[in-house]
Amino acid sequence: MAPPNIESYLSRIGLDPRAVRTADRDTLETVQRAHVTSVPFETLAVTGDPFGPDPGEGVTLTLPHLYGKIVGRERGGFCFELNGLFGWLLAELGFDADRIAARMLSDDGDPRPPANHHSHLVDLGRRYVVDVGCGVPSMRRPLPLDGTAVSDAAGVEWRVVESERPDADYLTQCRSPGDEEWTDRYVFDATPRKLCYFEATCDYLATAPESGFTGDPTVSIATERGHLKLSPEKLTRSERGDRSECEITEDEWDDLLESEFGLRYGSV
Repeated sequence: MAPPNIESYLSRIGLDPRAVRTADRDTLETVQRAHVTSVPFETLAVTGDPFGPDPGEGVTLTLPHLYGKIVGRERGGFCFELNGLFGWLLAELGFDADRIAARMLSDDGDPRPPANHHSHLVDLGRRYVVDVGCGVPSMRRPLPLDGTAVSDAAGVEWRVVESERPDADYLTQCRSPGDEEWTDRYVFDATPRKLCYFEATCDYLATAPESGFTGDPTVSIATERGHLKLSPEKLTRSERGDRSECEITEDEWDDLLESEFGLRYGSV
């Protein structure tokens, strides 16, 4: 397994390493946007092939393994994997970045375990939440902690406000095109964590029958103005609030993984 290499990582997300030189706000936004539009959020390592015998290889939170999977084999992952490796990239690029534990919130009130999400805080004289593992909708731009609303090319607005919960300092929210109300995505505090801190929750979410990740696989990726999402039953396209769905067959699954998400799952 090749050791992590910053040039190969940047090439994986479609960036010329020679153009990424300064650890500033513009570079931070560039690498974040490039990552979510190049590396899919996918749970195939957890669920395996929905139409074949492969049970999935499981999830390992070590940097060599994450690099080999995401960069070497051009796969994706879920939040602990995507943000796990992205934290290494931020440090290598010279950013003052901390890993933080967050708690994704459920719209239906379903309780979710603490530290069920991994994100980052980056200090550029002003602190920002930076996340490449949200799924849908994807966070494409750094978010300041002062409540300022940030909009993106997909028409989604994001902001971070103070949390009213006793177990968190901040709340991350989003608002999709056409929505009037903000949707709560996750709460967090600013305590720096090491990657190994997330291993227990990652293992639970990747193996427990009651976990939302151990059912059907999901694959998604940000596009220029929206996102694509694939399940074993359908492909969903969304662009600035306009959404279309088409049913898919078993025979189409592998072709769609490769053509729409850049994943050659059946051959790696």
